[in-house]
Amino acid sequence: MSYDVLVVGGGPAGLNAALVAGRQRRDVLLLDSGAPRNAPAAEMHMLLSRDGFPPAELRRIGREQLAAYPGVEIRDAVVDTAEKEGNGFALTLADGERVSGRKLVIATGQVDVLDQVEGLSELFGRGVYHCPFCHGWETRGMTLAVLGHELPQVMQALYVADRFSDDVVVCTDGHPVPEQAAGKLADAGIAVDETPVSRIEGKEGAVRLVLADGRVIERQAVYHRAPTRQHSPLAEQLGCEALPDGCVRVDEFQRTSVPGVYAAGDAARLEALPDALTFVVTGAADGARAAVWAEQELFREDAGLGG
Repeated sequence: MSYDVLVVGGGPAGLNAALVAGRQRRDVLLLDSGAPRNAPAAEMHMLLSRDGFPPAELRRIGREQLAAYPGVEIRDAVVDTAEKEGNGFALTLADGERVSGRKLVIATGQVDVLDQVEGLSELFGRGVYHCPFCHGWETRGMTLAVLGHELPQVMQALYVADRFSDDVVVCTDGHPVPEQAAGKLADAGIAVDETPVSRIEGKEGAVRLVLADGRVIERQAVYHRAPTRQHSPLAEQLGCEALPDGCVRVDEFQRTSVPGVYAAGDAARLEALPDALTFVVTGAADGARAAVWAEQELFREDAGLGG
């Protein structure tokens, strides 16, 4: 069977794309690898009516609601490859099956590439946080540490000190603090410790950074803005243009540089934006936009209306 719309990724962007296309009576196949970026988080925020809601529960409800649309099929599957096929696209799944569709929405998201510090991955999302928009309110008034030595990581300390805490320390894990940031951190009264971090331990609300010299920095929460990479190679395989940070470049319609391929969620961004937003609400909005314009493109093609 060939589908009208193939959606790869079962997070907010992919689920909302499938919902919008399914409501327009399109045959949609949603392929979900089951590895969402926000899996470690117990709560999501900044989604009206669902502030503080568990991300896994939102995913469950989204899939449940899609069942009302007979044209939408959901499969738990990993997509290995994508290629152009005639006027559409073919995907090869991990089990070797091939599926095809006329339009493709890539909503596979990004992966956080954490520093190689023992214990960091275990506490990420549960005491160590990446985003003060997502977690700042919950860490207001706490003693905070910011882990990292790259300029964007270190500058995050200025932000959380301005918004949420008057007790912030930067731990650079054995690296010098960037020269551009040193003066600003000092002016803000933010301490800097350049000693390597041996491990991070503890639990939510009580995190310990154990340093190589044996000292322990006790904090109530830690921020770590990790660099990211694409979760899936599909956009690269299809030749979609990428921006310098690795995000897929899209236009205001969520279209990539490859006709018929759309990208939504934090895998993609407009070139005018400095970063891909990682919020549930913006991912869902991107998915809706992608599906609306994919649907309009399908309609115009079938009606012979041209581009």
